[in-house]
Amino acid sequence: MPRRLGKNPELYTIPARLSFAETLARGILDRYGSDPLTLSDVMVLLPNRRAVRSLREAFLRLTGDKALLLPRMQPIGDVDEDELLMASGALPVGLDDVDLPPAISGYQRQLILMKIIHSWYKERGEEENAPEVAQCAILAGALGQFLDQVQTERLSFDALKELVPEDYAVHWQKTLDFLQILTPLWPTVLEATGYMDAAERRNRLLTGLRDQWLNTPPSYPIIAAGSTGSIPATADLLELIARLPQGCVVLPGVHLDMDGDSWEVLGPTHSQYSMKMLLNKIGVDRAEITLWRGAPAADPGLARERLLGEVMRPAETTDRWRDLEIDIDEAMAGLTRLDLPGSREEAGVIALILREVLETPERTAALVTPDRQLARRVANEMQRWGILIDDSAGTPLFNTAPGLYLRLVAWMVAEEFAPVPLLAALKHPLMSGGMDRGQFRRMVRRLEKEIFRGPRPVGGLDGIDRAIGQRLTEGASAKLQELRDWWRGMATLIQPFADLFAQKSVTFDEILVAHIACAERLAADESRSGAENLWKGEAGEAAAQLMEDLQLAAQQMEDLSPEQYPALFEVFLGDVTVRPKYGQHPRLNIWGPLEARLQHADVMILAGLNEGSWPPEAAVDPWMSRPMRKDFGLPSLEQKIGLSAHDFVQACAAPRVILTRAEKVDGTPTVKSRWLARLDAIVPNEVFRSGDADKWLSWFYELDRPAETIEIDPPRPVPPLEVRPRKLSVTAIQTWMRDPYSLYAQRILGLEPLDELDADPNAIDKGVVIHQALEDFMKEYPGRLPADPLAELEELGRRAFGPILDRPIVYAFWWPRFLQVARWFVDQERERRTGGYRTVLTEKKGEMTFSLPGGDFTLRAKADRIDARPDGSLSIIDYKTGQAASARQLHAGYAPQLPLEGLMVQNGAFEGLSGTVTDLSYWQLKGGEDEPAKVTSFNEQGSRNSKQDVGELIEKSRDGLLKLVSYFDLEDSAYLSNPNPAQLGYGEYDHLARTKEWQGRVKDDNGEDAP
Repeated sequence: MPRRLGKNPELYTIPARLSFAETLARGILDRYGSDPLTLSDVMVLLPNRRAVRSLREAFLRLTGDKALLLPRMQPIGDVDEDELLMASGALPVGLDDVDLPPAISGYQRQLILMKIIHSWYKERGEEENAPEVAQCAILAGALGQFLDQVQTERLSFDALKELVPEDYAVHWQKTLDFLQILTPLWPTVLEATGYMDAAERRNRLLTGLRDQWLNTPPSYPIIAAGSTGSIPATADLLELIARLPQGCVVLPGVHLDMDGDSWEVLGPTHSQYSMKMLLNKIGVDRAEITLWRGAPAADPGLARERLLGEVMRPAETTDRWRDLEIDIDEAMAGLTRLDLPGSREEAGVIALILREVLETPERTAALVTPDRQLARRVANEMQRWGILIDDSAGTPLFNTAPGLYLRLVAWMVAEEFAPVPLLAALKHPLMSGGMDRGQFRRMVRRLEKEIFRGPRPVGGLDGIDRAIGQRLTEGASAKLQELRDWWRGMATLIQPFADLFAQKSVTFDEILVAHIACAERLAADESRSGAENLWKGEAGEAAAQLMEDLQLAAQQMEDLSPEQYPALFEVFLGDVTVRPKYGQHPRLNIWGPLEARLQHADVMILAGLNEGSWPPEAAVDPWMSRPMRKDFGLPSLEQKIGLSAHDFVQACAAPRVILTRAEKVDGTPTVKSRWLARLDAIVPNEVFRSGDADKWLSWFYELDRPAETIEIDPPRPVPPLEVRPRKLSVTAIQTWMRDPYSLYAQRILGLEPLDELDADPNAIDKGVVIHQALEDFMKEYPGRLPADPLAELEELGRRAFGPILDRPIVYAFWWPRFLQVARWFVDQERERRTGGYRTVLTEKKGEMTFSLPGGDFTLRAKADRIDARPDGSLSIIDYKTGQAASARQLHAGYAPQLPLEGLMVQNGAFEGLSGTVTDLSYWQLKGGEDEPAKVTSFNEQGSRNSKQDVGELIEKSRDGLLKLVSYFDLEDSAYLSNPNPAQLGYGEYDHLARTKEWQGRVKDDNGEDAP
């Protein structure tokens, strides 16, 4: 350090209990404010632009918003310097004339590094092991951060040669091999671009500034404030400023009262570690630091500050907790802790506290948390009162309307217009297709209902057009023709972008430009162009800037496979944040921990105090293990925990602080922050704990509790007699008995459940194809079996399954089960035909009409199979691929299908067939290896579960049917929803009946809720 400056270092600190920006501004005014011209000559160097804004606002508050020539306030870092990952350096004003190449853009460097990573795999003959483009982009981003970190620490890549690969695990040896190839190559590649790394450029500029001030000390005052000096180049500059004739350094929250033993053993995870390293760098003792002007030596907050010092005490000296000389009551005054059940409750209670602050005029509050998800939840909760809160971290472009729209457009084309991604894109608010938005939405809904409900159509734009054309051949309609014309217009807008995905490879610039053009065409409406709609607002401007930056950097990237483009685009999109400029609340804020280091609000809410969140987990370096980092000279990964601890102390020392945490996050128990655990060890429970959590929780729950409870009674629809069904199938009779409301919704209201989007074949489809295969076999071979009946049945099965056999779930699960069923079925047929059984009909339809007082009623059925038994009587067989009815259900009348079919057979309802039915059988075709099928038979001999013979069962089903029809022929008979819940689970129409709202309530004789 130059001695010719002739001055001992001038260092100050502002205690954590005081607002740093406010106290700094007050001291500057006290020191230089008597002369406005002198004040304007002062230069204040701050960590970042957000600190500059905070100090400027502090000056305005202290001067009552009066006109004032403020000091020159300049940031010495564009991003949080303590992250040690300077992706782009913000340069001190006045240094841009240095003869240095400009800093390379982040995207340009990332694309170059992607190319180097891919080339490395290619040169080693491991191209097949190379990561996909999106993963390569993530690796390139991490590699760029590693380069920045090495340059920030001013290390030489030559030191990599001194690392012995054999000392590390195999995969780290491979990484080291890659780095030793990259590092000599990178300077040459970078020089060819005409740029330099931002971190290196920042280092040179700060070093140049330091040398300039060293040789020619400024004639004006310079104050470096708020920095911890964790970047070596910044620490060198602070070292100089502290010794300049008119220079001084103001440090945030140096713990002057810490005992010497604790100071000596500080580790990277301690809140004062970075301060200790800076003081060692400057070469001063902690005792030489004095309080900044305007900072009182003692005040009510001193006890809290000392308590927090004890909380952060190194483990080696925690035995001194036994002799604490702190007034706990005074230290805990104004400090509240809330342990809440979950993330939802934590966000809701925080929002309530923020809202309560606004009841006091001019009072301010800030939520401080590193948990971005929690911050977004709180911001959303605040909107219930119409309050927009300023979140300094902003919103990821990834989650904004333009960002989501651009993602969906890319995935829609990449997935060949599969139903889900296509409809997700078409339903986005920015999508209009050049037409009126209302009409566009109607066409999208029509496309969904007519084409996409059910199995997926053939992929591609033409595949959807053919699917619409198929519907037109089934029954032409004006609406379908309109849909086809609209879709062809949409295909014209999308086709240029889709054509690129048919190519083997494209340039990044080419597909990016096509993506932008397609997105703009689809975002146009009847009155405005797509560009006007898409790129408007803060999020739109950020998206437009991203696209421009990517286009400028695109030439650095090799060709890529088009299907990899959407994932790559999402990687780039995830790096952009949108920060609102206007419309936020002036008295409420959401701050990150670094911002809270430099300012206080009247109420500080420190939230998300769980391990892994605050403090964060030590980041994993994908390029070097901890031993490698240590040997190379990089700082410990745990240093971030120490910086986080410093931020916690700075915020927690404020006069009014509320600490919150969630005991569970997404249903998983959490571990409270180590700082809360230490507070628990120091502070007695009766002091720390309060009933505030219960109070705030009850208020939060009360917000969503209705003023009065409206109980929903079961529906009792009583439709007019003329609309009630007079023709039903035997399966519908079962529904009519079990759940009349479902029959009402389907047959009277005409409501049919929609198929799933992009649906895989379901159990009904499975039953249909197996029925079809067995029907075809029985029709093909009604008498003698073929030579190889199993092969014939398998071939008929393949025809029945048709194209759905290509679906993975069908081929993997259904087809093997069908083969098991086929083997069992062939064995069964051999046995039955040998035993004198003869099939007389399969899949035969029949009808039977009953003359009743309410009018004729027609019963319909389609019999799966009817066999003649050896004695000439008939056996009715029903194939079941699902669950068959039990004997108890059959005899209780809850499964009337087979008995009613027997009634129809005995009354000649099936043309060309008559006789006595003596057997009712369910063939449950499960397809399992142990039991491919199961036969449940009810016949005239009875079975062990049988209580009646078949004749009595058929007669009983006839009586039951007539009673059922006659009951619903009464004008006041209601179609109740699932009147016997024990017999049926939730059905397809139970949500319409709001079953979950009333089922389980018991009524007494007066219609009141029974206890």
